[in-house]
Amino acid sequence: MEKQGESLSDSRSSLGKSLDGDETVQAQVDKLAEKYQVNERKLMWKIDVCVVPAFCFLYFLSFLDRVNISNAKLYGLAEDLKLTGTQYNTALTLFFVPYIVFDVFSNYLIKYVKPHIWLSACILAFGVVSIGMGFVTNFGGLAACRFLIGMSEASTFPSLFYLLSTYYNRLEAQKRFSAFFSVTCLAGAASGAIAYRINDLDGVHGLSSWQWIFVIDGIITAGGAIILFFTVADFPEESRFLKENEKLFLKEKLVLFSGAESGYETNHSLGDVARCFKDYLIWLPALAYFGLVIPSYGYAYFAATIINQMGYKASSANQHSVYPWLAAFGLNNILSFVSDRTKRRLPFAIGCCLIAIVGLALILGERFNPQARYAGCFLTASGLYTAMPLLVCWTSINFGGHLRKSVGTAWQIGFGNIGGIISTYIFLAKDAPVYKPGLSVSLAFVSFAIVSMLLYFFSVHRLNRIKTTDNYVEKFNALSEKEKVLAGDKNPNFVYSY
Repeated sequence: MEKQGESLSDSRSSLGKSLDGDETVQAQVDKLAEKYQVNERKLMWKIDVCVVPAFCFLYFLSFLDRVNISNAKLYGLAEDLKLTGTQYNTALTLFFVPYIVFDVFSNYLIKYVKPHIWLSACILAFGVVSIGMGFVTNFGGLAACRFLIGMSEASTFPSLFYLLSTYYNRLEAQKRFSAFFSVTCLAGAASGAIAYRINDLDGVHGLSSWQWIFVIDGIITAGGAIILFFTVADFPEESRFLKENEKLFLKEKLVLFSGAESGYETNHSLGDVARCFKDYLIWLPALAYFGLVIPSYGYAYFAATIINQMGYKASSANQHSVYPWLAAFGLNNILSFVSDRTKRRLPFAIGCCLIAIVGLALILGERFNPQARYAGCFLTASGLYTAMPLLVCWTSINFGGHLRKSVGTAWQIGFGNIGGIISTYIFLAKDAPVYKPGLSVSLAFVSFAIVSMLLYFFSVHRLNRIKTTDNYVEKFNALSEKEKVLAGDKNPNFVYSY
C-alpha cells in the first residue's frame, strides 16, 4: 500500500498544470501502461464488456417495472380496482417517496456491501413486488406495491452512475453513460411492445391483460436478478474481473485525469456526508435534473394515454407509444459519441432541452391534428431522454473522490426525482385530451433546467480559474491528508469539464 500511495502522489504532483492539455495527460497514461505492462485499449474493451452490459440490463429491468403501470392503465387497471379521483396519481406518487429518501443512504451503504450483492438483491425484490401488483384488488394493495417498488429501486440509478464514474475518465464517460441511460428508452419501447402483445392473454387463467403485464414483467425481472448476481461489477479496487496490475493502472490513470485521489480506502462518517450538502455544486446539478424529471416522467407515465386520446384504441396506443422511445434511443447514442468526440457537454444538453421544448409546445399548441401531436411526442422523448444522460454524466465526472461522487450522484437523482411527484399530479384525467396544465408546467421546468445548467457552467468555469491562484493552493495544502482526500474535486489539480 505504501508503494501504491507513493505512486499516486507522484502521479498527482507530476500532473501540475498539465491538465490544460489532454494530450499531455495521455502521454503520462501511456508511460503508466508501460510501467504496469497493460494494453490500455484491450483493458478498456474488457471493462466495457464486463461493466456496461450488466448495468444496462439492470436498469432496463428497473425502468420496465417502473413505467409499465401506464400501459396497464390502458387495459382497465383503474376500472377493475375502482380507482376514483386522483387515486391513480397517488399510486404513482408513492413510488417516489422512498425512492427519494433512500438514494443517498444506498450510495453510502454500497461501499460496505458489495455492489453485485446489494444491487441483485434489490432487483429480485422489485421483481417479486411487480408480480404481486398483478394480484392486487384495490387501491390499498396498489399503493403498497408502488411504495415497495420505489424503496427497492432507490438503489439502482444513482448507484450505477456512481460505479460507472469510478471506471471511466471524463473523456471516456459520455458514450458509456448514454449507452446505459438509453436503455430507459428501450425499456419504454419494450413496455409498450410487451403490452401490445399481452392484450391477447386477456382472460387466460382468469387474469386480465393488465394483470399479465405486471406478472410477466416481474418474472423477467426476478429471473434477471440471478444473472446480475454473477455479472454486476464491483468497484475497481475489489473487481472480480481485473488483475492486480490492471487495478493499479486504472486507479492511477483516473488520478491523472482527475487530479485527485479516489479516497476508496478512506473511511467517511455521516458527518462528512452531511458537510457535502453545504456545497452549491451538489445542489445545482440536482436542480437541473429536477427540472428535466418533471416533463420526463410526465411523458413516460402519460404518453400512452395521450396517444390513446389521439384516436387510437388501447392496444394500438401501446403499439404507437414504442416509436418515440426508439427515436430517443437513436438520438441519445448518436449525440453521446459526438459529445465525447468534441469533449463538450453543455451545448448538447441545452440543444436537447430546446428540442424537447419544441416537442412539448407542438403537443400543447396543436389540438386538432393528432399526427402533429404525435410528432411532438417524438421530439419530446428524444430531447428529454438525451438531455438527462448528458447532464448526469457531465456532473458525475465533475465530482471527485468516492465521497463526493456517492453523495453528488445520489442527491442529484434523489432530489431530482421529487419532480416525479409533481409530474404525477399535473397530468390529470379531467384535463384530457389537451393536458394544458401538465404540458405548460413541463415547458416551464425544461426552461428552469436550462437556467440551472448555465449557473452550474458559470460556477465550475469560475472555480477552474480560482484553483490556479496561489491563495487557493495554499489553503488546500494547509488541510490534513484526510481532508484533502475527502475534498475530491476541490483539489487544485482537478479541472472541471463543461
